[in-house]
Amino acid sequence: MNFTFNHTNLNVRDLQRSLAFYQEALGLHPVREIEASDGSFKLVFLSDGRSSYQLELTCLRDHADRNYELGENETHLCFTADDYDAAHALHEKMGCICFENTKMGLYFIEDPDGYWFEIVRQK
Repeated sequence: MNFTFNHTNLNVRDLQRSLAFYQEALGLHPVREIEASDGSFKLVFLSDGRSSYQLELTCLRDHADRNYELGENETHLCFTADDYDAAHALHEKMGCICFENTKMGLYFIEDPDGYWFEIVRQK
């Protein structure tokens, strides 16, 4: 039996704000959407256009007025930047760098809902 990565889900409060962030910060774009018939949720799957792995954003209608409780979980997704310096400059301009370790050659960005994403140099 073999398993293959498929997607990761994140819950977001403002879907349009999150879509704009992921497009600008990481170049991700929507490839599929699912909306509940009663409007209680909407799912948008994002792709980098190069791999089959996707990021699923879930927007729950009844949760838009409060932050999600992220706790002290250090789980995160990591992206490799083919032009690390340009990526760093973009994220610095966006004001979304929340932690940096120059000695290790990496930094983290924070999305509008408080999720962290690691950015590393291409090896």
